[in-house]
Amino acid sequence: MKNKYKFDSFLSFTLGEEYFAANVAKVLNILEVTKITKVPQAPKYMLGVINLRGNVLPLTDLRLKFGMEATKRTSQTCILVLDIEMDKESLHVGALVDSVQEVLEIADDNIQPPPNIGSKYQSEFIYGIAKNNEEFIMLLDMDKVFSADEIINLKQGTKASNAKKAEVIE
Repeated sequence: MKNKYKFDSFLSFTLGEEYFAANVAKVLNILEVTKITKVPQAPKYMLGVINLRGNVLPLTDLRLKFGMEATKRTSQTCILVLDIEMDKESLHVGALVDSVQEVLEIADDNIQPPPNIGSKYQSEFIYGIAKNNEEFIMLLDMDKVFSADEIINLKQGTKASNAKKAEVIE
């Protein structure tokens, strides 16, 4: 008998007291917090860049990105390495989160549409909402969390950091 429900896997994480999740296909890695190099004149939510196996990875604080207080680093704080797609081009971005929880298998019919609370609230990056153990989890469309301008800024910051790294090596 074929299952009539389509399931997707999501990695759940916390930002403050709230639960969020990203499709596991977008999460490349989970890292411990490491040394962060600041990038001058970067947006407030961009913490800087980190070294990921010899490559420069722009790092954002998702709490700041979502208008929350900055992340307070604890032993649970970690970095999600995400694969973001813009204009059919792939970009790797680090996202600082309070803690990673678990991988959830969620059936499509258990995902409700995002709330509609007016045009001022930007919910286009919320894929949907699911319920797990009496907790609501915001399912994020990671490709839409960052606008096109933000992705371009991140790419330019990464290129500048890579150029500076090349100068140091030479």
